[in-house]
This record gives sequence, C-alpha cells and structure tokens, in this order.
Amino acid sequence: MKVGRSYGTPGWSTDSAHANMSAAMAALGPDRIDGVLAANDAIAAGVISALKSAGVKELPPVTGQDADLDAVQRIVRGEQYMTVYKSFKAEADAAAAMAVALGRGGDLREVATTTADSPTTRRIPSVLLTPSAVTVDDINPTLLKDGMYTVDEICTPELRPACDEAGLTR
Repeated sequence: MKVGRSYGTPGWSTDSAHANMSAAMAALGPDRIDGVLAANDAIAAGVISALKSAGVKELPPVTGQDADLDAVQRIVRGEQYMTVYKSFKAEADAAAAMAVALGRGGDLREVATTTADSPTTRRIPSVLLTPSAVTVDDINPTLLKDGMYTVDEICTPELRPACDEAGLTR
C-alpha cells in the first residue's frame, strides 16, 4: 500500500478535510485515489464532499470513526464504506466506574486494568474497549442492537429504498 498524501486536520474540521482532499486530488488526480482513511466521521464527511464536488462518480472506500448518524446514513447510501464503533454504554460504564473509584479515593487500577501512554504521560490507567467495524451489513447487529439508533432515525424517507435494500426495514 502506498500513501499518496497525508494531512493533519486541525480541529477535526469537515471544512479542513474537504480542503485537504481537494488538494490531494489536485496533486494526484481524482482517479488515483484508491481509498481514504479518515480519523473520524466528520473528516470522512469532508472527504466525501470533496470527492463529489470533483465529480467523482464511483467513490473509493472512505472510512471514519464514531458511528455518527450522518455517517451511518452515508454508509446506507453507499458513500462511506465503514465507521468504527465503540459502545457508548460501555464507554460510559467504564468512565463512571473510574469516577466512582477516584471519588472514593480508591485505586484506579482496580477498574482500569490496563494502561496507555500519551505524549506527556506514561502508564495512564485505562479501559480499552474493543472497536467494531460497521459496514452496511453490520448496522443491524451493532448499532440497532445496542439501541444507538432506531431504524426510523437512520432510514429517513429519502433513504427508505437504500434501507430496504440493506435489509434494515424488513
């Protein structure tokens, strides 16, 4: 795999991602973009917007993260290939357990069984969750099953045909 261009996206801004993708297409040519790894769904939105603005008809695979509702709808539409999802309930449960432990003067290591490093601090007590890749085929057993979204939230009237095709509305 060869990385054609790599950009930082200040503030994880959709507009900055659009500008960066436009610059990448100007440098490489839109037909030479085989895929885009976007750090989150807002960046993926900017990338997809730039590709569509450039007239790219067959979008390359674009990834994101956070399972934003707009991203899930782009996945149903066939515009975004996938997003990364971590259960919000599991994240909240872990954060609450850590907060309670700290509030009671306890040892975080009883709750946070692993550690992570940051650029400035080593061995930060952490709870690392297992992420799930969500493609159109994974929406039902992940996001719908977890109650993250309902079919009605995802499947707006405009998206009903694509939702029917994806098996979300049956």
